Amino acid sequence: MATKTARADAPGEVSEHLTLDDRVALLRYMLLMRGIEERAMNLYRQGKVPGSFYDGFGQEAVSVGSTFAMSAQDRLCILHRDLGGHIVRGVTPARILGQYMGRDGGVTGGRDGNVHFGDHRLGCVGMVSMLPDMMLVATGMAMAFKLRGEQRCAITWFGDGSTSRGDFHEAMNWAGVQKLPVIFVLENNQYAYSTPTTSQFAVDPVERAAAYGFPGEPVDGNDVEAMFEATRRARERALAGEGPTLLEAVTMRMHGHAAHDDMKYVPKEQVEEWRQKDPIDRQEARVREAGVDTAALREEVKQAIDAGTEEALAMPMPDPATATHRLFHDDEDEILLGDGNAPWSGFAGGAS
Repeated sequence: MATKTARADAPGEVSEHLTLDDRVALLRYMLLMRGIEERAMNLYRQGKVPGSFYDGFGQEAVSVGSTFAMSAQDRLCILHRDLGGHIVRGVTPARILGQYMGRDGGVTGGRDGNVHFGDHRLGCVGMVSMLPDMMLVATGMAMAFKLRGEQRCAITWFGDGSTSRGDFHEAMNWAGVQKLPVIFVLENNQYAYSTPTTSQFAVDPVERAAAYGFPGEPVDGNDVEAMFEATRRARERALAGEGPTLLEAVTMRMHGHAAHDDMKYVPKEQVEEWRQKDPIDRQEARVREAGVDTAALREEVKQAIDAGTEEALAMPMPDPATATHRLFHDDEDEILLGDGNAPWSGFAGGAS
């Protein structure tokens, strides 16, 4: 199977459901994601971020575009290359950077590894490290929504390497049989660690969806508006009782698997080919053509990250005496699935 690529010269899909303000917001969220992760990588190299560090450089459009199409009552099972999902939902740069550094003001208060977090009050589920277990979590939530008769949807992301595991097939089969309101976003970023897609599977995983009884749709994962529109349609299908959708976001992992990976196994010409398809550059060109001052937007984002970094660095480390706090849930009024009333309003909840 040939390596799958996205076209940089194509005009892309323009959604009638996006205003100019929405399109600028999509660019802003992507700039925030990239800027926060770049700042975190610098902090990691300074020894301020423990463990290793994983980022989604070059894949910003995937999580930003798809999250923007979801509503406040929907639930997101976010993975380590999908920081845009947290940002769209309202997690601030300070809380994210504090999380990376294990500070008390981070999302988990220093209780979980740097990229393992989720604020359930914003509809974001804390990630499970073993991939793609979050597919099963999202499917279980979708089952609950169906049993309750709620107009809600779950979404999760996972890499191409995840499709080689049994969890992938279990979730796909369960969702297909039950016609569950769930969206699976396969991030085909060309490599499962150092294994290229050509050595992973003989049939593109997006084609497997039909075998489980629901549609699979390839999407230009470097086009944030195309990701938005494909997710919006998939959500409409889910809420209409038509079941799940597998979206294949064709993109490229522009950094190594993690900070410790030098990525020497990737041909330089492949990296350069995808550099020309940068999702931020593409969206910036679109909104600049519409008369938006993108330089001012970039400066605004930089200032927000600078301020967030200062705030995060000033956060204290967590008190060891509180290490056992919040290990067990004991608040009957605040459950993970909730009643759909999250303190956030996305596109489907009335942003446009």
